[in-house]
Amino acid sequence: MNNLNLSSESVPAPATKMVSRAQLLQRGRRLEYLTLAWNVLEGGVSITAGVLAGSVALIGFGVDSFIESLSGAVLLWRLRDGEVGESREPIALRLVGMAFLVLAAYIAFDAGSSLLRKEAPEISWLGVGMTTLSVFVMPFLARAKRRTGQLLGSRALEADSRQTDICVYLSIIVLAGLILNAFFGWWWADSVAALAMTPIIVKEGWQSWQGQSCGCHASGAACESEENTHD
Repeated sequence: MNNLNLSSESVPAPATKMVSRAQLLQRGRRLEYLTLAWNVLEGGVSITAGVLAGSVALIGFGVDSFIESLSGAVLLWRLRDGEVGESREPIALRLVGMAFLVLAAYIAFDAGSSLLRKEAPEISWLGVGMTTLSVFVMPFLARAKRRTGQLLGSRALEADSRQTDICVYLSIIVLAGLILNAFFGWWWADSVAALAMTPIIVKEGWQSWQGQSCGCHASGAACESEENTHD
């Protein structure tokens, strides 16, 4: 999930000569706004296409995008409010984690039912187009956020970039299912693609749920670092 804790460490000397910390923070916020806007667009189009075609994978992918939008909004909320925002992290992480786990349960049940009933989704070229765009757009955002996070010394922004990478993986999984159904008539590919998404979504949800224990992302390295600082 999106990590919601920016490190207070100073920018390495070489980086400060090229760009100030304030500029890097502004760049980080700008990247989060871009990610947020894209996820809202992606979620709306994917759910619409999924409902029209009866695609469980597309609907799940769209809902996942909206949940990630929620995480991005919380990150921006915290960036603006400083320490006050940090106090909101435990509740925010648990709520987002719970949403992911509910989503995974819904996808597993719906996809499993579709397989048992042999329900074939209609071909969705809108879904194919949306997921294809995601495969090309999201890696650029992920790399930009990762680079900015490294310059800031922010594990939160770096981990957020990995969350964006996960969105790319989900796009590829859903796109594969849509193409197999469209070109080869493999009706079951959509449901299998949806089921393939569930372990990834469960992992995201569980990590977010665990992250509340130390007020940071569930990354062990991040938590250990914070504990060592207190020591």
